[in-house]
Amino acid sequence: FVGAILVCVCVSAVSLAQLEILCKQLYETTETGVRLQAEKALVEFTNSPDCLSKCQLLLERGSSSYSQLLAATCLSKLVSRTSNPLPLEQRIDIRNYVLNYLATRPKLAEFVTQALIQLYSRITKLGWFDCQKDDYVFRNVIADVTRFLQDSVEHCIIGVTILSQLTNEINQADTSHPLTKHRKIASSFRDSSLFDIFTLSCNLLKQVSILAFWVIFLAEPYFSDPTSCASTSAAVLVFQSLSDPNNYHEFCRLLARLKSNYQLGELVKVENYPEVIRLIANFTVTSLQHWEFAPNSVHYLLSLWQRLAASVPYVKATEPHLLETYTPEVTKAYITSRLESVCIILRDGLEDPLDDAGLVQQQLDQLSTIGRCEYEKTCALLVQLFDQSAQTYQELLQSTNSSTIDITVQEGRLTWLVYIIGAVIGGRVSFASTDEQDAMDGELVCRVLQLMNLTDSRLAQAGNERLELAMLSFFEQFRKIYIGDQVQKSSKVSTFTVTTHTLLCFRPETITNLKYWGQCEPITSKTLQLLNDLSIGYPLPSVRKLVKLSAVQFMLNNHTSEHFSFLGVNNQSNLSDMRCRTTFYTALGRLLMVDLGEDEDQFEQFMLPLTAAFEAVAQMFSTNTFNEQEAKRTLVGLVRDLRGIAFAFNAKTSFMMLFDWIYPAYMPILQRAIELWYHVPACTTPVLKLMAELVHNRSQRLQFDHTFTNSPSLSCLHPSLQDYPKLSQSFYSLLEVLTQDHMNFIASLEPHVVMYILSSISEGLTALDTMVCTGCCSSLDHIVTYLFKQLSRSTKKRPAAMATDDRFLLIMQQHPEMIQQMLSTVLNIIIFEDCRNQWSMSRPLLGLILLNEKYFADLRNSIVNSQPPEKQQAMHLCFENLMEGIERNLLTKNRDRFTQNLSVFRREVNDSMKNSSYGVNSNDMMS
Repeated sequence: FVGAILVCVCVSAVSLAQLEILCKQLYETTETGVRLQAEKALVEFTNSPDCLSKCQLLLERGSSSYSQLLAATCLSKLVSRTSNPLPLEQRIDIRNYVLNYLATRPKLAEFVTQALIQLYSRITKLGWFDCQKDDYVFRNVIADVTRFLQDSVEHCIIGVTILSQLTNEINQADTSHPLTKHRKIASSFRDSSLFDIFTLSCNLLKQVSILAFWVIFLAEPYFSDPTSCASTSAAVLVFQSLSDPNNYHEFCRLLARLKSNYQLGELVKVENYPEVIRLIANFTVTSLQHWEFAPNSVHYLLSLWQRLAASVPYVKATEPHLLETYTPEVTKAYITSRLESVCIILRDGLEDPLDDAGLVQQQLDQLSTIGRCEYEKTCALLVQLFDQSAQTYQELLQSTNSSTIDITVQEGRLTWLVYIIGAVIGGRVSFASTDEQDAMDGELVCRVLQLMNLTDSRLAQAGNERLELAMLSFFEQFRKIYIGDQVQKSSKVSTFTVTTHTLLCFRPETITNLKYWGQCEPITSKTLQLLNDLSIGYPLPSVRKLVKLSAVQFMLNNHTSEHFSFLGVNNQSNLSDMRCRTTFYTALGRLLMVDLGEDEDQFEQFMLPLTAAFEAVAQMFSTNTFNEQEAKRTLVGLVRDLRGIAFAFNAKTSFMMLFDWIYPAYMPILQRAIELWYHVPACTTPVLKLMAELVHNRSQRLQFDHTFTNSPSLSCLHPSLQDYPKLSQSFYSLLEVLTQDHMNFIASLEPHVVMYILSSISEGLTALDTMVCTGCCSSLDHIVTYLFKQLSRSTKKRPAAMATDDRFLLIMQQHPEMIQQMLSTVLNIIIFEDCRNQWSMSRPLLGLILLNEKYFADLRNSIVNSQPPEKQQAMHLCFENLMEGIERNLLTKNRDRFTQNLSVFRREVNDSMKNSSYGVNSNDMMS
C-alpha cells in the first residue's frame, strides 16, 4: 500500500512538472509553434476528467505563478459550465478552499489573486439561490470578507477587492446563462447584501487611517446636503491612494510623526481641522517635490485635491475651509516639480514622463480643476515661469556658443508650461469665470502665440516634437473653451476669440506642421484632428472667415504630395498609415462646401489631384506589368480621400456633384481593384468603406425627385417587381384603390393594359409578402364582383354610357384562362399551402367559382380522383359541404356563409389528406 502511494506521488510530481513547463511556455515563450503546442496540451488538460484534482495539486504544490493562474482559470470554467455542473457540496468545498488559500497566501502574484477572487465571485453568483439544509450557503459574503478586513494590510486589500469584484460579477450578465436568472440574482443581491457591503466599506474607511478620518469629518460640513456622497467619494480616492505601496509607507512615516505630538482622537476634533489640512497639504507638497521616489503617488494626490477644489463652489458653511490657502501651494509644487524634473531626467537618463501621453493628459485633467481654484495666483505663477523660460530660450537661440543640452532643457520646461497653460484654460468649464479671469486667459494665450512664432521660425533647421504636441494640446483646449456655440456672447473674451481664432488654428502652423512634420504620425494626426474639429462650422461666421484666409485657400488649391508629404505614396511603408488622409479630406470637404453652392467648375478644380490619381491607377491597370505596391498605395490613398469628401458632402447638391464625378466613369477601376486584391483586406476594406459612405443617406442627401409616368424607370416586369418590396407594396396598393373605385376607368383601357393588370394580380397572389398577397385578393375581389354584376345585367338593356364595358367583358371572354388560372391558384393555396390570409382569399374565391362553375367542377373532380379510393368519398363530401347553402350571388350574407364553409372545408381536407400517401401535385393545379 505504501509503495502504491509513492508511485502515485511520483506520477503526480511528473505531471505537475510537465504542467508547469507548459504554463511557462504558454505565457513566456516568443516562439509561435511552441506556444501553440503548449496551448493545445493545456486545452486537453482542462477537458480531462481529473482536471479538478490536478488543479488542487497545482495550487498546493505548484512553484510558479503561471501554474496557479492555470488552476484558477480551469476551476472558473468548471464551476461555470451549464452541462454536467459540479455538485453543490463540491462547489462549497472549492469556495472554502479558495478563501483559505487567499488567507494563508496574501502575497501571491497580483494576477493570481485576481483570478482566485474572480473564481470566488463566480461561484457565489451562480450558487446564489442554492440551499443546503434551508441555508443559502453562498450568501455569507460579509462573514467571508470580515476576517480579511481584520488582519494585515495585504489581507484588507484582498477583502476590499473581493467586495468590489463580487459586486461587478453580480452586475454583469454573461451569455452562457439565462438573462432572467441574472436579473433575479442581481435583484436579490441588491436587496439582501448590497447595503451591508456599503456600510462595511464606510466603516472600513473610518478605520483605515487618520487621512480617511479627515476626509469624512472635514468635508461633510461643507456640503449643503449632509447625505451627499461626495465625501465618501473623496474617501474612496484616499483609500485607493493608500493601496499604492509607496503612498502607504510614506503615509505611515507621516503618521508616526503625528502620533508623537497628537493622539488619534484629538486629530478628528473639529477645532483641529486647520492643523490636519495643513499636514495633508505639506504631505502633498513634499510628495510632489520628491516625485522621483514615488511617481505613482502623483495621480492619487492630484485626485484628492481635484475633488476638494471642485467642491469649493458648493461650500455653504461659514467655517473656513482653508483651500484658498493650500490649493495654490499644491499647484505651485506640481508645476515647479515638473520644470525641475527636466534637467534631472536629461542628466540621469531617466524615463521622460512627457513620452507617456496618457499619463500626462491624466495629470493635466486633474490639475485643470486644482489650478482654477485661486486662479489669480496660478496665472501669476505661470506668467512668471513662462517669461523666465521663454527669455532664456530666446537668448540661447541667439547665442552662437549655446549648448544643445541647455536648449533642450528650456524646450522641455516650455513644453510642460504650454501643456499646463492649456490645461488651466480648459479648467474654465469647472468654475463660473469672470471677465478678469478671461483676461488672464488672454495673457497666457498671447505668450504661447509668441513662443509659436519663435519655434516656427527655426523649423527649417530643427524642431522639437514634444513642444509641437504640447502646442496642439493647448490649441485643442482653447478651441473647446473659446471657439464654438457654447461661448457666451457677453464674455469679453468673445471679441478676442473672433479676432484670434484664425490666427490660432488656421495660422501657417497648420500648413507648417503638415509640411515639416508630415512623417511624424502623432503631430500629423493631431493637427488634422484639430483642423477637422474646427471645420465643423460653429460658429458659422468664424468658419466663413477661415475659408477666406490665404492659408485655407492654399490648402484647397494645393492638396498634393508636393506640399503635404503625408499625401505621398512612395514613402508609405504601411497601407494603414494613410488613415489620416480621410480626416484631412473631411475637413477640406467641409471648408469647400462653405462657398461651393452649385459651382461645378470650382468642384472640378478641387478634384483635379484625385482625378489625376484615378487616371494613374487606370493607366496601371491597362498594362500587363505594373508596380503592384505603388498601385495599391495610390488606390488606398485615393479611396480614403474620397471617403473623407463623401462624409463631408452631406448636402444633396454637393453630394450629387461627387456622385456624378465618380459614377460611372471610375467605378470600373474600383471593381477591378476588388477583383485583383480581394484577398488583401488593407485594399478591400477602404474601397468597401467608400461604397458604404456613398450609399449612406446622410442628412437626407439621397432624396430623388418625383418621376413621371412616361419615365422608363417605371417600366418593370413582374419578376423584377417582386424583387423590390417597397415598389411592389406601393404598386399593389395603387391597384387596390383603382379596382375599388375606378373599375369603369379600367374597363376602358387598352387590352394589353388590362391583361398586364390581371397578370400582375395573378403574380401577386403567390407573393411571400402578406401585405402584397392580401392587396391582390382585394383587387381580384373588386374585379370579379364587377364582372359578375355586368354579366348579371346581360339580359337587361344597358345605357349607352356602359358601352365601354363591352370591351372589358370581351377581353375576359377571349382570355378565360386568366380568371381560371387565378381560381386554380387561390384554391391551391387554400388546400395545399400554409394560408396566412384565409379570410382575404375567401372573398374573391366565391366570385371566381360563380364565374367559372364548369371549370370549378373539373378541378373538384380532378382533386377527388387524385385521392386514394378509400378517401375519394370523404373528399367529395368536403366539396359538397363547401357549397352547401351558398346562393348564386355576391351579397355580404352569402359571402360570409361561404367564408365559414371554407374554414370548415380547409380543416376537413387537411384532416383527410394527413394520412394519404399521395395527393394532388400543386404544380398540376397551377397548369
